[in-house]
Amino acid sequence: MSRRYTLSDLAELFSVRLVGDGAVEISCVADLEFAEKGSISFFIDKKFQSQLKNTRASAVVISENKLSLCSKPALVSDNPHALFAEIATLLHPDEDMEEDAGIHDTAAVDPTATIHDTAIVAANSVIGAYCVVDEGVYIGPGCVLKQRVRVKAHSKLSANVTICKDCKIGERAIIHPGAVIGSDGFGFAHKDSKWIKVPQLGTVVIGDDVEIGAGVAIDRGALRDTVIENGVKLDNQIHIAHNVTIGENTVMAAQSGIAGSTRIGKDCAIAGAVGILGHLELADGTTINAFSEVPQSIMEPGIYASGTPLEPVAQWRKNRVRYKQLDEMARKLKDIERKLENLDKK
Repeated sequence: MSRRYTLSDLAELFSVRLVGDGAVEISCVADLEFAEKGSISFFIDKKFQSQLKNTRASAVVISENKLSLCSKPALVSDNPHALFAEIATLLHPDEDMEEDAGIHDTAAVDPTATIHDTAIVAANSVIGAYCVVDEGVYIGPGCVLKQRVRVKAHSKLSANVTICKDCKIGERAIIHPGAVIGSDGFGFAHKDSKWIKVPQLGTVVIGDDVEIGAGVAIDRGALRDTVIENGVKLDNQIHIAHNVTIGENTVMAAQSGIAGSTRIGKDCAIAGAVGILGHLELADGTTINAFSEVPQSIMEPGIYASGTPLEPVAQWRKNRVRYKQLDEMARKLKDIERKLENLDKK
């Protein structure tokens, strides 16, 4: 359910400058193209200038250097996108978190579990032995918390989330449907042409203000813990293998994967479909472009990429043949360089 504020209210709440009629009422957010009366939008890119000119939004969030392009009442911010996000959160609160506290009749809660009076445990959830669910936590429909799980204050497990034994979830975490936290890592020892399972004895520790997308799988550690530090944001369909550490405020886009025992620094950005091999280290502030393979450690921050860009298939096939010839070509080039050096000496 949305709420209603005047533009003056919003300017005061977020300590930003108001330009225009402060009595304008705002009840929702919308993009420039489809906005209607009562909504607020934001503008950051001049390629959407025609949409700004024609928008029916009642107000716009905009930066000082683009204010001259706007004829609407405006809130002026150095970071319009971030301010827009804060306003959207205010106007459109999470309905799940506003439900009445309590445990649904169909939920199964072990008698040894501790559930705070202000927590919400929705239908068909299962809370295992010695779990602790702190104040203001939302455990959505069909969630499963195995033995000794701890979920700290004001976190949300949306629906059908599985948290395996001994895992710890920090404060204000958001875990989207279908995520699995703390399943066994892929650990096997080879003996006599067979694979012997290595017991996965660590756990998963998730910090505060972490968001985990739908269908994400985070494996428990083999001996030490898998750690997701404060402020990390994970998109949908990501796999984090055992013993991985992801540093504070790192973001990771969909369909990427990190193999075991790799450490990702803080403030990193991992784009979609990136594959990071195991037992590596990525420096703080590293950015990896989409569809890249990371086969070795990165010790200096920067922007990295691998792979080849899209091209017509006929050209790609020719190039693929040439890739196989690179080693031979390199040897021939060295041979030519050596002969030239010998000629120079004569």
